[in-house]
Amino acid sequence: MAVTFYWYPKCGTCQKAKKWLDENEVAYTSVHIVDSPPSPHELREIIHQSELPTRKFFNTSGKKYRELGMKDKLKDATEEDMIEWLASDGMLIKRPILTDQKHVTVGFNEQDFIEKWQ
Repeated sequence: MAVTFYWYPKCGTCQKAKKWLDENEVAYTSVHIVDSPPSPHELREIIHQSELPTRKFFNTSGKKYRELGMKDKLKDATEEDMIEWLASDGMLIKRPILTDQKHVTVGFNEQDFIEKWQ
């Protein structure tokens, strides 16, 4: 099963996830989330498949999130607003994201990876 691995190489969490994928011989295609962020259409699909609220896809600890005042903006934002913001800047997206078009994980939790990707 090949998965798409959206990541930022300088991100420590992404590096841990990549190491886990490599050690467990999970086939993946890596996509640099900042250079090639998912399109609004791709994000809609990923969010729908994940069954998580759109807000869970924001990198709330990121510098860009704070600079743009996203915490306040999200209070009244529509789903479309959120998806457009996420698609506009990969640094706003919580990472890594893995998807095989059926399953999705956001961030790195080893137990989730074992359940979904092993």
